[in-house]
Amino acid sequence: MIKKSLFSLTLTAALAFFASSASVFAQDLESVMPFKVGTFAIDGIPTVGLVVQNDELIVDLAAANRALELIPRYAALTIPGDLIGMISQYEYGLKYRVYEIVNHLVAEDLLNGDMPNYVHPVSSVDIMAPLQYPSKLMNAAVNFYTHACEGCNDDERAAQTLNRQVNRGVPYLFLKPTRGAIIGDGDDILMPFGRDRIEWEVEMAIVFGRSGKYISADRAYDHVFGYMVAMDISDRGGRPPGGYGSGSDWFVGKGHDTFAPHGPWIVPKEFYGDPMERLHQTLVIDGVTVQEARAGDMIHNIPELIEYASSLITIFPGDVMQSGTSGGTGAGRVERATGSGFLVDGETIEASIEGIGTLHHTVRIETGIPSDLSGSQLPPVSSYRN
Repeated sequence: MIKKSLFSLTLTAALAFFASSASVFAQDLESVMPFKVGTFAIDGIPTVGLVVQNDELIVDLAAANRALELIPRYAALTIPGDLIGMISQYEYGLKYRVYEIVNHLVAEDLLNGDMPNYVHPVSSVDIMAPLQYPSKLMNAAVNFYTHACEGCNDDERAAQTLNRQVNRGVPYLFLKPTRGAIIGDGDDILMPFGRDRIEWEVEMAIVFGRSGKYISADRAYDHVFGYMVAMDISDRGGRPPGGYGSGSDWFVGKGHDTFAPHGPWIVPKEFYGDPMERLHQTLVIDGVTVQEARAGDMIHNIPELIEYASSLITIFPGDVMQSGTSGGTGAGRVERATGSGFLVDGETIEASIEGIGTLHHTVRIETGIPSDLSGSQLPPVSSYRN
């Protein structure tokens, strides 16, 4: 009986010790500071980084992790070399290592004064497009009531909105190229040679963190990693006459180089909240606000878009879906210094989403093409439109 009691006391003490140890050495389940993630050229090398301190500092994630691993109580854990790899593992335990890194930086006051060499001022790095590159970039077309009635007066817009609310149908999605089209903050937007009917669209980009097929709207956010600012630059010049499908052409309209600005970084969903409550997006050209919208203007909400998209094709980590743009294009354009027409060489664009950040771009025009082309290239708009 005495031996049994002693054994019970020993076992209880041992369990208490291990429980105490676990509480000390378990991974951090929360971050004491919100952060964003992105891809940055640090000393010329693309690097996964954390954005902290009011977007003023970039932390080289892999280097910070190596420094953390020098402390015996932290287990060795490999940080993927690109952001899509990180996102793929984020919900499978990696996010808790990221939390540990952030919490350690804060606890040791390493984000102020004499900072370690893996912490960089944002001004000292080049901001790249966060994802290099998604397997697919899905876009919602005409998904804001104001965009569905560009140039309408208040009565016309109210009538059309009511009609659309009664008959929403299913979303309309299209695919946009990734590599070549996607650019990062500060990169120039290039208007292709002779394509002089180029417009802007500011949009929220949803970045997926988990794979899924037939994802219900109720479970949609379980598959989201986070959110970033995006633009859907559009060529309204259409196809030339003749041949198959003359007129509208989605590849011509959406598929040119530089037509998918992304960034400047991604906010993980735990630090942003419900985008259907918080979303506030704006686009400014040369100081003039030409677009502004909130989520309440959406025809199909984000969970519905996710359910629809995943009913067509499997979603993978790092895939992106843009939720559409609001009024302020086409017949709804407002007056700018250059007029109320299409984009002009040299104009500057700032696309912002509150709580995420701002993309900055300058519009440039392609001034020439190779002389040995056979004539099969996309011609200038002026060759077939007045």
